[in-house]
Amino acid sequence: MRVLSIVIHDNAGAGVFGQVSGVEFVEWVPPQNGIAPELDGFDAVMAFGGAMHVDHEEKHPWLRAEKALLREALESGTPLLGVCLGAQLLAEVAGARPHRAKAPEIGWYRVEVTEEGRADPLLGPLAPEFEALQWHSYESPLPPGATALARDAACLQAFRVADRPAWGVQFHAEVTAADADSWFDEFYDDYEAVATGLDPELLRAETAKRIGAQNELGRELAARFVEEARAVARP
Repeated sequence: MRVLSIVIHDNAGAGVFGQVSGVEFVEWVPPQNGIAPELDGFDAVMAFGGAMHVDHEEKHPWLRAEKALLREALESGTPLLGVCLGAQLLAEVAGARPHRAKAPEIGWYRVEVTEEGRADPLLGPLAPEFEALQWHSYESPLPPGATALARDAACLQAFRVADRPAWGVQFHAEVTAADADSWFDEFYDDYEAVATGLDPELLRAETAKRIGAQNELGRELAARFVEEARAVARP
């Protein structure tokens, strides 16, 4: 099975999602190559996070190419899993309009699985609630006809596009301990993070305690997505 992995930053890639056995992950890095690969030959797509936002196309023209590829995948029924920015881009091509949140979410938050989410093959096993690392300043409303799968006090945390094997998750279940460490190293380069007044060293210490359990959650979530993708690929 081949998965197209859309990676914006070298410390924000597939992470533990890429540890699912029996899967070949092929990376596309849009900021380095703005020409999207052909979807033929890929069984699924995973789109990961970035420091930019969905409405930054003028500054980052490659966002248009990524949106076009996600739209093509959605329309063709290719299984999709978007994380953070990837989820917001998926929401946009599915008809929503992501926007700046009232306040950034950075750190560890409790996420509740919705009643509909309990029946979902990806989010259902996480019911009734779970703990997740967040790092985002934008959020996306629910796309038309989509199903809300998880929420926290601030915003929608997971959804599935109507009648499509396409999921978006706002939280970072994919991030490794090493990548999370590098995010905290770069904390003061992110003006939106600095504006929160949070202490990155406290967040680093908390993450060191919690990341192991989340890594297991992330591997299992990715494995369930891959199984759904395999079901779509079967004759």
